[in-house]
Amino acid sequence: MNKKPALILKNVVRTYGEGPQALHVLNGADLEIMPGEMVAMIAPSGAGKSTLLHSAGLLERPDSGEIYIRDKATRDLSDDERTKMRRHTIGFVYQFHHLLPEFSAEENLMIPQMINGLTRAEAKERSRELLDYMKIGERADHRPSELSGGEQQRVAIARAVANSPRILLADEPTGNLDPETASHVFATLESLVRNTGLAALIATHNHVLARQMDRCITLEAGKIIDITE
Repeated sequence: MNKKPALILKNVVRTYGEGPQALHVLNGADLEIMPGEMVAMIAPSGAGKSTLLHSAGLLERPDSGEIYIRDKATRDLSDDERTKMRRHTIGFVYQFHHLLPEFSAEENLMIPQMINGLTRAEAKERSRELLDYMKIGERADHRPSELSGGEQQRVAIARAVANSPRILLADEPTGNLDPETASHVFATLESLVRNTGLAALIATHNHVLARQMDRCITLEAGKIIDITE
């Protein structure tokens, strides 16, 4: 049985402004990502990478076209429905970890799970499992300021998947790291995607890491172009 795409963008248009000054960032963008697939997005600044990620992650609503999350059309969903779908289905990782500084690594993972309905004990157990998987279980009680850059980013990745999403969207997740640390962080991210069946779209300027993913895409004139070598 063929697997269905976890994420589909179909003829997505996103424009800012009106008239002659309008900026057409996405102009008929099409993309499909399968479960367990890692897609690298490489494009220059200003090409629309963040807009594409925000649209795919239901943070922005397209002007036209459709975004399907696990076969469900999302453009006409209410704001509450889109928020619920993000919470349960999509995980986000950014260039900066955005961890809550006053809480430990473990607590940063527990909070979204408890918001999602898990008990404190359940959230604590899963957080420990995730941190162990990311090879930083011994740092669970440390606050972000007590962690290295690579450790902070691995906690951020663990937090992104704490609620078992089916789609992971990452914007330069290794951008602030040195090459060796970036390689280690990417290896844990890749292992996570392969072993859980996540569909991952990762914006990066790191061509070495991009070549390790299943496909590479870019944005040209608001359209998605496959540039896989």
